[in-house]
Amino acid sequence: MAQQAYMTETDNGGSGPEHRGTRLRRLFDRLLGPWRGDPRIWRRGLLVATCAVLLAVVMVLHSRIPNTIGNLGSLVETFLPWLGLLVPVLLLLAVLRRSATALIAVVLPALVWMNLFGGQLTDKTAAGGDLTVATHNVNADNPDPAGTARDVAASGADVLALEELTATAVPTYEKALASTYRYHSVQGTVGVWSKYPLTDVRAVDLDMGWTRAMRATVTAPAGQVAVYVAHLPSVRVKMEAGFTARQRDRSADYLGHAIAREPLKNVVLLGDLNGTMNDRALNAVTSQMRSTQGAAGSGFGFSWPASFPMARIDQIMVRGLTPESSWTLPQTGSDHLPVAARVKVATSGS
Repeated sequence: MAQQAYMTETDNGGSGPEHRGTRLRRLFDRLLGPWRGDPRIWRRGLLVATCAVLLAVVMVLHSRIPNTIGNLGSLVETFLPWLGLLVPVLLLLAVLRRSATALIAVVLPALVWMNLFGGQLTDKTAAGGDLTVATHNVNADNPDPAGTARDVAASGADVLALEELTATAVPTYEKALASTYRYHSVQGTVGVWSKYPLTDVRAVDLDMGWTRAMRATVTAPAGQVAVYVAHLPSVRVKMEAGFTARQRDRSADYLGHAIAREPLKNVVLLGDLNGTMNDRALNAVTSQMRSTQGAAGSGFGFSWPASFPMARIDQIMVRGLTPESSWTLPQTGSDHLPVAARVKVATSGS
């Protein structure tokens, strides 16, 4: 009698394992019921399956996509993480088509994307570090340069790099940052502000005809750090010409050569490179430096455009230094987000 009462109670909504298992089976039966006994589930959805396989191939072989036509390879690599958005679309289509073949095929691009970018989804930030650096393309048309200067200074950066400075706006930035940074230098359209002494300051040639990069030695308490600030030429996506980036690519090579010749062990590159770490055209730089976001960030750290960030083209890269944390800062009056990082300086700085 007691046993009968127990069974009745369980059948009417108990929370035992048997009841949960029954509800789960009912759910699967409801979802997969229409598929059972359907001989066409392996023949339907071949177009969806083909698209899924092609998507996986593009992500795996992105470095093989040629740049000879409109720099197509660099364009794909710039927005490569966003290809992952096609996976749920294909999954939905596979379900709507009731295609087992398509469902299995969609697993391929999902696994490839996770292999490429799954690490970006984890939080790799850590406490520590003895030098905070930040960089910001302030935008030549910034309507509030003084406010932007105050915002980035509030980040607590020991070394701050600014790009796209205009001759008329420089005095505003200098005045707004003077109370926080004792040392600074502006070379052309880029500048560096530092709480620590600057020496060996000079422009860096990017083969552009005017100065958009510079180099300085920062003597921090933990040791000397060579700081490079760069603003590589902009790129455009044009219907008739594709991804126009030839001048940027050439300037990246010049910048890479300058960094390769740097005698100091500790090197940090701050700036708007108008390209992502995935873009092969920046190999002259990226092959010899680490991204602080990739090594010690949380998420993708997209920085442009500020209203809806889709790519991290504002970079902090290091050589010799150990990244401890990396993050984006709140929006200012610019069309870029500022980015910052905290690093540990190797004691043997030269």
